[in-house]
Amino acid sequence: MTHAFTIDRAELRLVNLPLLNPFVISTGTMTHKTFPLLILQGDGITGIAEGVMDPLPDWLEETTAGALDLLRSAILPKMVGMRIANPSDIDPLLAPWRGNRMAKAVAEMAVWDLWARSLDLPLCHLIGGVRDKIEVGVSLGIAPLDVTLDRIAEAQAQGYRRTKLKIKQGHDLGLLEGVRDTFPDIKLTVDANTDYGLTDLATLRSMDAFHLDYVEQPLAYDDILDHAQVQSALQTAICLDESIRSAKDARIALQMNAARVINIKVGRVGGIAEARRVHDVCAAFGAPVWCGGMLESGVGRAHNIHLATMPNFTKPGDTSSASRYFARDIVNEPLEATDGLMPVPSGPGIGVTLDMDYLETVSELVEVWTA
Repeated sequence: MTHAFTIDRAELRLVNLPLLNPFVISTGTMTHKTFPLLILQGDGITGIAEGVMDPLPDWLEETTAGALDLLRSAILPKMVGMRIANPSDIDPLLAPWRGNRMAKAVAEMAVWDLWARSLDLPLCHLIGGVRDKIEVGVSLGIAPLDVTLDRIAEAQAQGYRRTKLKIKQGHDLGLLEGVRDTFPDIKLTVDANTDYGLTDLATLRSMDAFHLDYVEQPLAYDDILDHAQVQSALQTAICLDESIRSAKDARIALQMNAARVINIKVGRVGGIAEARRVHDVCAAFGAPVWCGGMLESGVGRAHNIHLATMPNFTKPGDTSSASRYFARDIVNEPLEATDGLMPVPSGPGIGVTLDMDYLETVSELVEVWTA
């Protein structure tokens, strides 16, 4: 399917959106979500996307400052004026730059949204989506056991389909014991965010007793090989997140039995096209996938929802209600789950529009390129 348009304007913002509550993982604490927001315009239509890199390289190597520099110096000046008949038309523009997948994803995803809106179709219809609602769970940051139990009870009352607990060394087996004593039957997973090593194999093996759906990314952010050793020692499935940057990485991990589940984050793998390839590789191996979250605003959240409509997204993802994280979002449309199901925004593209009045109050930077 083709429909050509010309990108005639690009607007890059740095948004600083306060979180309702601090979010704590093994690598640090977030109180605000700071991210680049890209607004592309062409032929009177607007496409939007946001970045998921952090201000400092504490999750992966990319940083907000580096992404802004690459976008403003090498990508956006050349995008403006381009004639686009298909999102793949920007591939030659992005190809020369090594790594920086999250920065490239900002540009690529905005083009996908713009293209879908130009066709007056929801994005999910163009990427092979098969459902109009997606199953979602909650991701709970590190907190004392009593606080965690209260948060789980609240999530269960709201009908969420999976509970993911952030863990770290020393905050793991005792937490799981306390949670399972109170909630013996819920679908439960843990996310280590790379805090363990092979010397912690006994601890990881002990997690088998808690009937987890999977243990996410226990070892280093750039490791696949050692995860194979952990997976061979555990009955519980390993899920890889940070280690999977491409469809090739997913293939290698599954061939090596380094994981049995893959978390797909569209920003981490460089955009929608590569996320679809990761999805297809995992489907070929019979390995289920789910859509991870990065505390996105409604823009990134909407992209995630559309992505998760593809058929191999068979495990609940992280795309819970936006109101769990923000007192006010930067989009006009509420993205709220009911009984653990998140409706897919039904409008063209990603189906959400920007609340420009509020966006102005949380934007620290605005830069514009025109044809």
